[in-house]
Amino acid sequence: MPQGNGFTMEKDGPEPAAGPSMPKIDFSSFILSLYSSGLVQLGKVEDPSTGATHVDLDMAKHSIDMIAMLVEKTKGNLNEDEENLVKALLSELRMAYVEALG
Repeated sequence: MPQGNGFTMEKDGPEPAAGPSMPKIDFSSFILSLYSSGLVQLGKVEDPSTGATHVDLDMAKHSIDMIAMLVEKTKGNLNEDEENLVKALLSELRMAYVEALG
């Protein structure tokens, strides 16, 4: 049984069937996911689940604030490419947010 962080994970039933492989998880893909969510929330791209565009400024601000928090919390721990990426994406989302405010 895998253990960690004060909890035990127990397997219930058989192993799940092998499906399509999931994309690699790294800092850049995580930030790009938050950025993509921000674009959807700002109505810049279609919501992949509905195909529609909509604006939700509260959720967009929340996504922007999460990325800004990650910039602060990861200061000094990112490589140059990761740092440049997160700062550029944060800047783009902030500009789009201000534009959406009118």
